[in-house]
Amino acid sequence: MFNKVLYIKYHTTALKLGITAFKTIPFKSEKSFINGQWVSAQSGKNLDVFNPATGTLVGTVPDMNTADTQIAIDSASKAFETWKNTTAKERSQILRRWYSLMLENQNTIAEIMTAESGKSLQESNGEVIYGNSFVEWFSELARQVRGEVIPSSDRSKKILIHHQPIGVVGLITPWNFPHAMITRKASAALSVGCTVVVKPGEDTPLTAVEIMKCAEKAGFPPGVINLLTSSRENTAEIGRLLCKSPLVAGISFTGSTTVGKILYSQCAPGIKRIGLELGGNASFIVYKSANLDKAVEGALTSKFRNCGQTCVASNRFLIQADIFDAFVDKLVAKVKNLKIGNGFDEGTQIGPLINEAQLHKVSNFVEDAVSKGAKVLVGGKPASHIGKLFYEPTVLSNITSNMLVYSEEVFGPVISLIHFNTEEESLHIANSNDVGLASYFYSEDISQVFRVSHNLEVGMVGVNVGLISAAEAPFGGIKQSGLGREGSHLGIEDYTYIKYTCLGNL
Repeated sequence: MFNKVLYIKYHTTALKLGITAFKTIPFKSEKSFINGQWVSAQSGKNLDVFNPATGTLVGTVPDMNTADTQIAIDSASKAFETWKNTTAKERSQILRRWYSLMLENQNTIAEIMTAESGKSLQESNGEVIYGNSFVEWFSELARQVRGEVIPSSDRSKKILIHHQPIGVVGLITPWNFPHAMITRKASAALSVGCTVVVKPGEDTPLTAVEIMKCAEKAGFPPGVINLLTSSRENTAEIGRLLCKSPLVAGISFTGSTTVGKILYSQCAPGIKRIGLELGGNASFIVYKSANLDKAVEGALTSKFRNCGQTCVASNRFLIQADIFDAFVDKLVAKVKNLKIGNGFDEGTQIGPLINEAQLHKVSNFVEDAVSKGAKVLVGGKPASHIGKLFYEPTVLSNITSNMLVYSEEVFGPVISLIHFNTEEESLHIANSNDVGLASYFYSEDISQVFRVSHNLEVGMVGVNVGLISAAEAPFGGIKQSGLGREGSHLGIEDYTYIKYTCLGNL
């Protein structure tokens, strides 16, 4: 076992979430959680986890492969035979304990998240609160899943409809929200009687480990919830086995559209249930009736949260010609004052990009735009004076349709400004792609609010707001942005099937 201990020393004043001071925390090597046991990889290999802000080692986890995956699947399959027969009240109580334990350990989870993802401590605490809200929500919803009695046309028959858990579910989650993406999926599946095998993002597995420690203490029976940590090199094979195994009834994946298509095709031979929350290219539209100060604040929230590394981050900012200059002046002034730095430093608003591949992508997108005539209003280059993976918050104007930033998701701190004249033109631009996750717009014209909201071809719309996620709301997209919904009362649908029972000769 790797026996190095790295002490990360930091101290910060209280932020907004009741945090006081932070102590020196040792990050040690961790194990994965399978069948109620903390285990190493069958191969004996480990994966190092680094802080993207500093490049320092923050811990290690097992580098698991398909051999470990099969053990996890077998364990989940065996556990399902009893977990499916637990009462809704029993599942609700365990989920509630899990929620309470993560609430008690919020600061620790947030600190680990900041250390391995680079996001600010304030954002990490916000994510823990958000992720916990799904466990709370589904702990309550577990007892609200109801069937139906449908009146029969034959007086001697009764028609009964009820929901049953589909079985073992593979949950493949990304690095950018290492707490919320696990809890949003797992709590829904567990609440209705499914068992789960969780494969977290390769860059941020330590948060997942901490979540599992809380799950173990909450009292989930062995095999009900399992964790597979692995390197990027083993991820594809693990995903393939989860998709093709006859013991796995469903897959839920959050990540890129490209990978989502691969998983979709791998599930096809088994006609497997699949939920996909994939990429987006969100538009942020500001109409001439908008409150510009609120629109600017919404733009900053929508774009720069997690350094722009969110699937619902706005990419194309469509500004009506009448107020284009006024909006841009206010926006650029705000962007210039954003603080870039280590997530543990007080006041940090923009952390690093997650890895070198993402840094190169953002740099390439900006360079492509500039080479084709875009104008840099602020930023436009790596912030290498701060650290290897930092990129300056950037605003580009003179954007045209032949630029990468126009048609593809940048997944970084880059705002691309496009002006338009009419509402029809704005909708044409916003809808002119093959993804449809989220869009945002600002308008004080109530008729326009209803028209635009109706005509935007996306699964989620933010009107006069830059942050739309909530446990009570159905999260998901249309077109190539995915299938299914997470959160809300609809969040259980990916994890249950409907059984119809006909009682005859009554």
